[in-house]
Amino acid sequence: MEPYDVVIVGAGPAGLSAAVYTGRSRLNTLILEKGMPGGQILTTDFVENYPGFPEGVVPFELMDKFRKHAEKFGAKIETDEVKEIKKEGDLWHVVGNKGEYPARVVIVATGSNYRKLGLSGEGKLTGRGVSYCATCDGAFFKDKDIAVVGGGDNALTEALFLTKFCHSLKLIHRRDELRAVKILQERIFANDKIEVVWDSVVEEIVGGERVESITLKNVKDNSASTLKIDGLFISIGMDPNTEFVKGLLDINEWGEIKVKQNMETSQPGIFAAGDVTDACPEQMATAVGTGVAAALAVDEYLSQ
Repeated sequence: MEPYDVVIVGAGPAGLSAAVYTGRSRLNTLILEKGMPGGQILTTDFVENYPGFPEGVVPFELMDKFRKHAEKFGAKIETDEVKEIKKEGDLWHVVGNKGEYPARVVIVATGSNYRKLGLSGEGKLTGRGVSYCATCDGAFFKDKDIAVVGGGDNALTEALFLTKFCHSLKLIHRRDELRAVKILQERIFANDKIEVVWDSVVEEIVGGERVESITLKNVKDNSASTLKIDGLFISIGMDPNTEFVKGLLDINEWGEIKVKQNMETSQPGIFAAGDVTDACPEQMATAVGTGVAAALAVDEYLSQ
């Protein structure tokens, strides 16, 4: 088969934005996506912080516009899960479950997944009180009682952000000291809305249509307690979707693909964009920006 100019792995905000630009550059573009186009943002029920939508927007509607925009400029979208990328001659071969896709250039935009607690009810109540993104969902919890699980920099940053909206906040941490930087810890302890629940883990998330309470277990004495809350924010890290490129691309200690300023990876001809990289602070707008940057770099790379 004729090789594609560009194969983009992942149809989230970064991948679809890249496709708009590669398509406009008249590059023959294929997007491979294992699920529904849209990416991680589809797990949120409403987006209020994407520029240009002051009233907010439903993620599915926004990502459907992204998809149509990419297709308007000629990008094709195929449903396939990529298992491997390998070099054959001058071409990269993107290997999926359904076939192989030869390409002159590849953009990896597979995003990352919020690390989950792994509890029953967590999936059912995601978007119904369970959230993984304070900046996405914090405003929905005005004057509510909420909890944040985690003890790192991101968990404390999210907790402090959430106090702009909530009535009270419990920060639940499995150890007896926080691992976040000291200045964040000082702000947490100085905030009247925040109470730290030490040595505790969430055992159960309880709720019908929405989160109603959580069951906590103290890891030191095994005692159980119930905490009535309206929302639970889980902030225990992200897992970039990089398994299929380990050994091929340089990856940092957090599993993110290392990229240069132009979004090129350690392999010439492979670029990366969005949350899967070490250059994107896990926001939709920045994913879009890195997708555009990768596409512009690809156009320049191919023209040379």
